[in-house]
Amino acid sequence: MYNPDKIKQMPSLNKYIPFEVWIAYRYIKFKQKNSFISFISMTSMVGIALGVSALIIIMSVMNGFQDELRTRILGVASHIEITSSNNTLAHWEDLTKKLQGVSDVKGSAPYIDGQGMLVSEYGSQGIMLRGILPELESNVDDLEKKVKVGHLSDLKAGTFNIILGIDAAKQLGIVVGDKVNILIPQGSYTPAGTFPRMRQFNVEGIFEIGMYEYDSGMALMNLEDAQKFLQMHDTVSGVRVKIDDLFLAPAVAQRLSNKLSESGVFYISDWTKKHSNFFSAVKMEKRVMFIILTLIIAVAAFNIVSTLVMAVTDKRSDIAILRTYGAKPKSILYIFIIQGSLIGIIGTVAGAFFGIAISLNIQAIVPFIEHLFNVQFLSKDIYYISEVPSKLLLTDVIAITSISILLTILATIYPSIKASSTSPAEALKHD
Repeated sequence: MYNPDKIKQMPSLNKYIPFEVWIAYRYIKFKQKNSFISFISMTSMVGIALGVSALIIIMSVMNGFQDELRTRILGVASHIEITSSNNTLAHWEDLTKKLQGVSDVKGSAPYIDGQGMLVSEYGSQGIMLRGILPELESNVDDLEKKVKVGHLSDLKAGTFNIILGIDAAKQLGIVVGDKVNILIPQGSYTPAGTFPRMRQFNVEGIFEIGMYEYDSGMALMNLEDAQKFLQMHDTVSGVRVKIDDLFLAPAVAQRLSNKLSESGVFYISDWTKKHSNFFSAVKMEKRVMFIILTLIIAVAAFNIVSTLVMAVTDKRSDIAILRTYGAKPKSILYIFIIQGSLIGIIGTVAGAFFGIAISLNIQAIVPFIEHLFNVQFLSKDIYYISEVPSKLLLTDVIAITSISILLTILATIYPSIKASSTSPAEALKHD
């Protein structure tokens, strides 16, 4: 049984610690007499720690996926695209000159998009054709860095060279130096009828974006060769624009629309519109996962209710003696609130520590597990990304730990109120 007089006899450190905190700490400590209550307290801590660490890891991985997808998509796609009617644009040089004086615009380059079928002796596959000017392409994307064999400069006008994605090359058994045929829907008119246009191209390079959609379904060629092959004459599909801050794309697109409206009819789109459904789905999944995993923390936090209820029942005589020696109901309330809060804080801190540690090292942990069990979690031909990225945000850690501690404190209120309302006479009558 706890004796309040012993508080005065404790070392000088207790002069600086309220006796409510000291008693709450004593109740948490594992003792042979109260081993079951201490065990329940420990499981509550572990549950909260697991919930917090899981939520931090999942949010970091989803942040990493979102950031990696955005980086890879915009490494090939455009921040902003400008085109005209029928997805064609004439006099693109004049347009790029007008863009040079616009704030937030880093660079621009023309492009041609088309569709075709890549044919080799090992099979055929649909392909997206993109005509570029190699000397200007670095103004709008990082394609030069993605070319593993060869260089963009190999795409010289009149040579009809192409650079293929690595997965398309593997599937069709194509290597650098081979010649392949490309068919396009635009027909060639002959006395015998209309036939799809076909031309032979030289494979001069292989690129790897890291996304199966592009690595298996895109081919790069020189802009002039694309104009001849697709019969676009002197026109292009449009102009791609790169800006300083990709999140300002809608605002910059609106400014460009206002600036160019006097020069003719232009259709301007930015990446937030072109890929809006995809990134909205990712954001929605992140929110749903946050809610689901927060419920796991809530379940663990409210296990503290049962811990405190059993503690209150077990400590009825201690509560009565404290009240007899002058302790106020408010002090009894604080003791059990502090006890439950300490359980939650310790579990939250432990969970945050492990969650942060794993999130920062997940790119080393996942390959180790894959190698250990000889499995691959993300197959490249199924998922956009074949690696598990991670991006730890301080705001996520603060939000998760705050919610965990708040839920813990809320869980302590009812048992603590019941403890503070215990009648000393009624409690001692049964002892």
